[in-house]
Amino acid sequence: MSSKRSIRFYNDHKVRAVWSEEENKWYFSVLDIIGAINEQDDYQKNRNYWKYLKTKLQHQQNEVVSATNQLKFLAPDGKNRLADVLDADGVKMLAMSVPNNKATAFLDWFTFSDNSIDGQSRKKAYTLFESGILDEMQPGTIKSLQQIHAYLFGGLYDFAGQIRTKTIWKDGTLFCRAEYLRYNLDQIEQMPQTTFDEIVDKYIEMNIAHPFMEGNGRSTRLWLDLIFKSSIKQCVDWSQIDKKAYLQAMRHSTTDSAMIRELLRSAMTDQINDREMFMKGIDYSYYYEQEE
Repeated sequence: MSSKRSIRFYNDHKVRAVWSEEENKWYFSVLDIIGAINEQDDYQKNRNYWKYLKTKLQHQQNEVVSATNQLKFLAPDGKNRLADVLDADGVKMLAMSVPNNKATAFLDWFTFSDNSIDGQSRKKAYTLFESGILDEMQPGTIKSLQQIHAYLFGGLYDFAGQIRTKTIWKDGTLFCRAEYLRYNLDQIEQMPQTTFDEIVDKYIEMNIAHPFMEGNGRSTRLWLDLIFKSSIKQCVDWSQIDKKAYLQAMRHSTTDSAMIRELLRSAMTDQINDREMFMKGIDYSYYYEQEE
């Protein structure tokens, strides 16, 4: 079984996938797809629904059943167990077979999400682990942040890697005014980064600066992990940090950093060279940016 795994999020429901080296394609968890379509998080209910639907489709001689394979996924008991999976074509057939109006919306998301800017950028982010580019960067510098942004959004935004020259707002928050941005970035670059608290301080200031027109969060979280890995030999297991809690903590961080410090501290891991940890971090980082 391949170690390449991915998590996509549909309306806050996980859709897990595992890469098949032999067939050169992704396979997706059937139970996750059922749960996403039915907006159901209960594992047993999804399992029972799939058992019912699978029997019904078998009687109809539906191709979905014959297209189903089995690969290992993490079960509720914490063990990796064989579970039904489908490739992309199979997922589409399954969605069309579910007698549920919500299946159409899921199918639209599944079909087109990878063609969006976020989808294309996420694919670029996956390749950073093997590229070696991160290993060549100087952690904590403005240049390294620009390099990350340029890699993630090159060919997608004409301003990829470029420090903004316009003042921007988001959700009522005014970020650093453009006329002061270069000076502030120089000051942030000089901030110490030898301890956990120093690194978080630097991360918070960079978030306040928001140096790019778009793509700040996704770039800066990678930049943060690069500093953590270099300075304290740890990184963040982003899958341990709830989306709403993270967004709330970042909003409060401009006046009170306690919440974001606690969230990050509780999610630190020493698995800094683990490919799956990196990929999981990318999936969650992009998930944080999805509209509510």
